[in-house]
Amino acid sequence: MKIALVHDYLTQRGGAERVFELLCQYFPEADVFTSLYDPEETIELGDRPVNTTRLQNIPGAAKNFRLLAPFYYPAFRALDLQKYDLIISSTSSFAKGVRKRPGAIHICFCHNVTRFLWDTKTYLREYKDFRLYSPVIERIFNRLREFDITYAQEPDLYIANSTTVAKRIQAIYGKPAQVIHYPINTNKFIFDDHKEDYFYVSSRIISYKRIDIIVEAFNWLGWKLLIAGDGPERERLEAKALDNIRFLGYVSDKERKQLMAKAQGVIIAALEDYGLVPIEANVSGTPVIAYGAGGVLDTQIPGKTGVFFNKQTPESIHAALIEFNQLTWDYAQIRDHALSNFSEAVFFGKVTQLMQQMCGFKPEHSLNLSIPVEQS
Repeated sequence: MKIALVHDYLTQRGGAERVFELLCQYFPEADVFTSLYDPEETIELGDRPVNTTRLQNIPGAAKNFRLLAPFYYPAFRALDLQKYDLIISSTSSFAKGVRKRPGAIHICFCHNVTRFLWDTKTYLREYKDFRLYSPVIERIFNRLREFDITYAQEPDLYIANSTTVAKRIQAIYGKPAQVIHYPINTNKFIFDDHKEDYFYVSSRIISYKRIDIIVEAFNWLGWKLLIAGDGPERERLEAKALDNIRFLGYVSDKERKQLMAKAQGVIIAALEDYGLVPIEANVSGTPVIAYGAGGVLDTQIPGKTGVFFNKQTPESIHAALIEFNQLTWDYAQIRDHALSNFSEAVFFGKVTQLMQQMCGFKPEHSLNLSIPVEQS
């Protein structure tokens, strides 16, 4: 079976790219396609050839990839994938639009609908020139929305990372989606049942992450809070924070796994489509305090792996933290929940079963994906 793996653009390293990296590892003989490729800024593919579109020839395209939005669908439509029996796309936007030959199967790992088209104000509000150019942007985006719906009909099967994303795919594209929760790399985390006296936030410090309401709640409580990450909101929030709150900035993976494992709890105040941080906390044996909407509804068990707050307000977080402190947590049980549901072995077991049903796919190899989390 001839397989093609297709991703939107390989110009950064984020959650979507991490999933694509796993797909590349699981399908070592597959050919890789993307619109733009910058090996210095994205996932590690070694010597594996990466086929790109004509956009790769534009000077500075990889650095300014967001500016090329009107050109991605034509570029992906121009890719010649006629010799492939199975196309696996990994996309938050354009890769779903590739052409297949008659009789081929196209399975799409859809990390989300095209957010900048369907939730434009939320997506672009961080960009200061958005309001100035919004009339022009809207005219372009209206046309792109038409293309997005048209080319969203290409895949034979959608796989969504959460119930929230599956509902969006159905609502906007009119396509049903199978939910398979994306995994974390369990080897990158440690388990520790000896917690220290602090709570922890690991996040980009941008407005929709709602670090502001976490800071305000901890200002009231006076409890110790460590915030790892950086972003445009950091300076403003750091000026508001009292002495019990520390902004750590960037932390290494080694520091991060220690901070995650030893925290009393990890706090998530954003509405996340899926969200890997709550699962990373759980696999470290750490419960979460999370806004009870979106992806956490698929990944967390209230009272067992964490607690929810139902409003994005400091008062709601404050109440959840008081509730959290009154509960007794079984840290080993929290870790086991994450390992049982969100490991790479579980993920690829479900993916392989689905592909066998769709096209008779059988893996030619097995990956060692079930190494347990190390103890602290």
